[in-house]
Amino acid sequence: MNLPLSILNLPLTQPVMIFLLVLLIILICPLVFKRVGIPQIVGLILSGVVVGPYGFNILARDASFEIFGQVGILYLMFLAAVEIDMFHLKRNLNRGVAFGLITFVIPMAAGIIGSRFAFGSSWATCVLIATMYASHTLISYPIVSKFGLQNAKAAVIAVCATIVTVLLALLALAGVVTATESGGFSYRKLFILVALMVVYAVLVGFSFRWATKYFFRKISDQVSQFIYVLAMVFIASMFAQLIGLEAILGAFYAGLILNRFIPDRSGLMGRIKFVGNAIFIPYFLIGVGMLINVHVIFKSWNVGWVALNMVVVATSSKWISAYIGARLFGFGKTDREIMFGLTSGKAAATIAATMIGYQHGLLSEDMMNGAVLMILVSCIVSSVVTQRATKRLRIERTEAELKSEGDRVPGEYARQLVAVANPVTAEGLMRMALLMRNRRNQNEVTVLFVRNSDDARVVEMGRNALRSAVAAAQAVDIEVKDIERYDVNVVAGVTNEIKQNRASDIMIGLHRKSNVVDTFYGSMIEQLLQSTNKMIFMSRCFIPVDTLARLMVLVPDKAEYETGFQTWVERVGNLASQLACKVIFMAYPATSNFIRNVLEDEHFAIRHEYRELHNWDDFILHSAEIEDEDLLMVVGARKGSISHSGDLESLPAYLSRNFARNNLVVIYPEQFGG
Repeated sequence: MNLPLSILNLPLTQPVMIFLLVLLIILICPLVFKRVGIPQIVGLILSGVVVGPYGFNILARDASFEIFGQVGILYLMFLAAVEIDMFHLKRNLNRGVAFGLITFVIPMAAGIIGSRFAFGSSWATCVLIATMYASHTLISYPIVSKFGLQNAKAAVIAVCATIVTVLLALLALAGVVTATESGGFSYRKLFILVALMVVYAVLVGFSFRWATKYFFRKISDQVSQFIYVLAMVFIASMFAQLIGLEAILGAFYAGLILNRFIPDRSGLMGRIKFVGNAIFIPYFLIGVGMLINVHVIFKSWNVGWVALNMVVVATSSKWISAYIGARLFGFGKTDREIMFGLTSGKAAATIAATMIGYQHGLLSEDMMNGAVLMILVSCIVSSVVTQRATKRLRIERTEAELKSEGDRVPGEYARQLVAVANPVTAEGLMRMALLMRNRRNQNEVTVLFVRNSDDARVVEMGRNALRSAVAAAQAVDIEVKDIERYDVNVVAGVTNEIKQNRASDIMIGLHRKSNVVDTFYGSMIEQLLQSTNKMIFMSRCFIPVDTLARLMVLVPDKAEYETGFQTWVERVGNLASQLACKVIFMAYPATSNFIRNVLEDEHFAIRHEYRELHNWDDFILHSAEIEDEDLLMVVGARKGSISHSGDLESLPAYLSRNFARNNLVVIYPEQFGG
C-alpha cells in the first residue's frame, strides 16, 4: 500500500497535520521557553515566526489562522473585561480614562513629529503612523491573569486605557482615510460615527442584560451557557464592525455587560478561561508571529532604519506615558512597569492600521515591513516587562497576605458541609456555598446525603443530588468528598458528620411547608438548630444565584456580640464580591458600625449601604424595597443568645406570610462558642 506522503509536503495543507503541529507548539512551547526564562507569549510568537511563511515555511497563514486569530484577539479582550471586578473598575475608571488620554496623546505627538522629521512623510502618513504608536493590544494580559492580578489597580487602569486609546486611534485613523479618499476631513462623518456609538452602547447594553438574565434563568446547562456567551461576544463584535468600530471594542463591551452574570468561582468562568487559554489565544499569538518577516532587515538598510525608529519612538513614548501616569496616581515602580507592559504591546489595531495605510498608499513597503518588525519587538518587550513586574507584585502581595494572616491558625478557613437530598436544588446549594468561600480556602467540601430507609426512590434521588453537587464543585476545581450516610434520622446523620469532619459551615435547603400546620423551618431544621451551635445557612433560590441583583441583609440588634458575627459578615462579603452586586444591610446603628469595620479590616471591595433599624417596624418598611431579583438574607439567633429577641420569635411566621416567593437565605451564626 502506498503511503500518502504528500500530506508531509511543505507548507502543510492537510487539516489534521496543521492542527496537530499547532497543538504541539502550544504544548511544547511553554515547557521549552520556561527553562530559558522567556515568557510563554513571546515563545508562541517566535514559534509562529519560525514555522510561518517567512521562517521555514512549515505552515501557511491560511484561513484557519485568519479565523482563529480573529477569535483569539476578541477572546483576549472579552476575558480582560469579564475578569475585572466591577467595583475596582468603577473605582479606577477616572484614572483609567486619564491614563488612556495620556498614553494616546504622547505617542500621537511623538509619532507625528518623529515621522515628519525622520521619514519626511506627508502629514496624513505621519498621523497614520502615530495611531500605530498610540494604540496598543493587551497582548500580555494573560500573564496578569495567570498571577491573579487582574484587579490590581495598575492592571485595571491599563485595561481601561486600552479602550480609550483604541477608540481614539480608530477615530484618528478613520479621519485620515476619509481625508485621503475625499481630499478633506468630514465632521459630518465623525458626528454620525459618534452618534452610532451612543446608540450601539445603549441598545447592546440593555438588550444583552435582559437576554442574558432571561437565558440563564431558563437554561442551567453550562455548555449551552458557554455557547450563548460566545454568541453574544460575536454579536457585539459584529454590530461594532457594522457601525465602523473595531470588533475588539465590541468584544470588550460584551465582557463588561456579561461580567456580573459570570462569577469568577463558577464552572462557566472555568470553561471560558480554559478554552481561551488553551486554543484561541495561543492560535492568535502564533498567527501574529507568522506575519513577521525578519529577513527584510538584511535586504535593505532603510527597513532597518524605519523599524528602529518606530521601535524607539513607540516604546519610549509609551514608557513616558506610563511614567507620567504612575507619578500622577502616586504609584511605585512595580505598578508603573505593569502599566507600561500592558500598554506597550501592539497587534490587532496596529496590524489593521498598517494594512489600511498600505492599501491607501500612505505607507511604503519599507514602512509596512518596519511596522511589522515593530510589532514583534513591542510584543517581546511587553511580555518580558509584564512578567517581571507581575512576579514582583505577586510576591509582595503574598508576603503581605501572610503577614496579615500571621495570627490565623492553619486550617481555620471554613470547613463546609453541604447537606443534599433533592437533585433539583443540590447544584444551587453547592454553588451558593462555593461563592461564600474565601478565595484562599483550600479545605475540601463535604457533600452529605443522609437516609434512614432503603426506599429505592429516595436512595436514587439522594445519589443523583450527590452527583449534581459534586459536579458543581469539581467544575471550579474545588476538592470535594461525597458521603452517603445511613442513620436513625437526618438530624443525627448531619450532626454526626459535623463532628467527624469538624465542619464549621453547614449549607442546607430551606424547608418548604407541606401543610398548613407545618412550621416555616420544619421540624428537622428546628431539631438541627438545637443539636449544633455551628453556623447554618438555609437557602432557597428561585432563580440562579448569578442572576441576583442585590443582597438585602437583615441583622438583629446586638448581633455583633455573637461568636460567629465576623464569620457570617465575611461570608456575605465573599458572596457579594463574587456576584459583583450591592449589599444593603438593614441593621441597628451600633451593629452597622461593626459590620463596616469587618468589611474594611478584611479589605472587601464591594458596594454596600446601610438602612438603619430602631425597631421591628423599620424592617417592615424597608422590606417593601425587596424585589424578586434580590436575595433576602436574614441573620437569626438561637434561643438564649444575646441577640435573640421576641421579634425573632415572630420572624419565621412573617417570612412565611410575606416572602414565600422570594429568594431567601436564613443564617444562624455560630453561637455559644460552637
